[in-house]
Amino acid sequence: MGFRKPGLAALFLSASLALAGCQTVPKAEAPRTATPLPPIVPKVESAAFSGLSAGPNIGSLGIQSGDAGTALASFSESCPKLVSRNDLSGLTNREDWRPACDAARTWPASDALRFFTTYFESVRIGDGKAFATGYFEPEILGSRTRRPGYDVPVYRLPPDLVRDWPADMAMSERTGRAPLGRKDASGNHVPYYERAEIERGALAGRNLEIAWAADPIEFFFLQIQGSGLLRLPDGSLMRIGYAGQNGREYVGIGSVMRERGLLGDGPGQYAGSMQGIVQYLRDYPEAGADLMRLNKSWIFFRELTTDGPLGALEVPVRRGSSVAADPAYVPLGAPVWLDLDRDVADGLWIAQDTGGAIKGANRFDTFWGNGPQAREIAGGMSGRGQALVLLPKGTLARRQQAR
Repeated sequence: MGFRKPGLAALFLSASLALAGCQTVPKAEAPRTATPLPPIVPKVESAAFSGLSAGPNIGSLGIQSGDAGTALASFSESCPKLVSRNDLSGLTNREDWRPACDAARTWPASDALRFFTTYFESVRIGDGKAFATGYFEPEILGSRTRRPGYDVPVYRLPPDLVRDWPADMAMSERTGRAPLGRKDASGNHVPYYERAEIERGALAGRNLEIAWAADPIEFFFLQIQGSGLLRLPDGSLMRIGYAGQNGREYVGIGSVMRERGLLGDGPGQYAGSMQGIVQYLRDYPEAGADLMRLNKSWIFFRELTTDGPLGALEVPVRRGSSVAADPAYVPLGAPVWLDLDRDVADGLWIAQDTGGAIKGANRFDTFWGNGPQAREIAGGMSGRGQALVLLPKGTLARRQQAR
């Protein structure tokens, strides 16, 4: 969900828990560890059909100068994509963004608030009621070569992972994109190897390893985040980013553990948090490995030389400035204003990423960078409140005239 493709977007706890996951001002408070159920979002095809209304004047939102400055920098990085991609939300055209993008190239950061008030208007999508989680870029121990203590392969995208239709699927059933899979010995399209098969060596000996991780549990959660840093034996860092997924089903192990009575506040139960889940996996390695294998999804990686993980726009996502959104409701690259019951996430963000769990109007996933604080904030982030999308001036009037 982008750098977080499987949900990517960063929800390993699925329904009942979220590993969902700083900017300085105003984006820190003590994080919570359990995330409640997200609200049910009515299915609507796109923002263009969900109801739009004018939001307040941008100058009245109380945007801090530092917040505006970092948002301007992220917006400017997004501009090459904004003016070349189609907007899936149906709200804007490429050329709508060009005046703001042209100005952003030379606009001084010290006067960033005036940039947003000059070129944008705030719009409320539907009722504007927002739910936001968080994600982060994990750092784990790794090595470019296999050595003692580094036995978990980090695979690049295998060339035999392809999209095609199974031969036994009727033509009338072939809608949308063909499923991911591979060709078997008879040339038939079959599902690709699942997690358990890959862990047992299905891809071994094919020279697909770009690195080796030290801890299978930490690597499991890095896969869920979809990107991360490997701390190499010499102390240097190797950044890896999402390259693809095996097409197999994703299962949030937190919800499975809760269903089995392993999480909760009772005797013998583990805390309903990332820390509690990891502790269980370490205390019961065999049962924990079987639990992780219920998640058949496997993420393939590539090495990144950028100064940050890449989001869905193929530009680096930034701590406290980048947010994942559903592109059917928010144009990727657009500024988003959040006013939540978690003050740490209040402020101006730029929609630069997507995620498999980030679906519907006003559903967001805030990015918190890397390091222990980022992990803590993202793991406990669950905010509800109001959201506004900032669109080029004149967008709302044009949409209303078109009805």
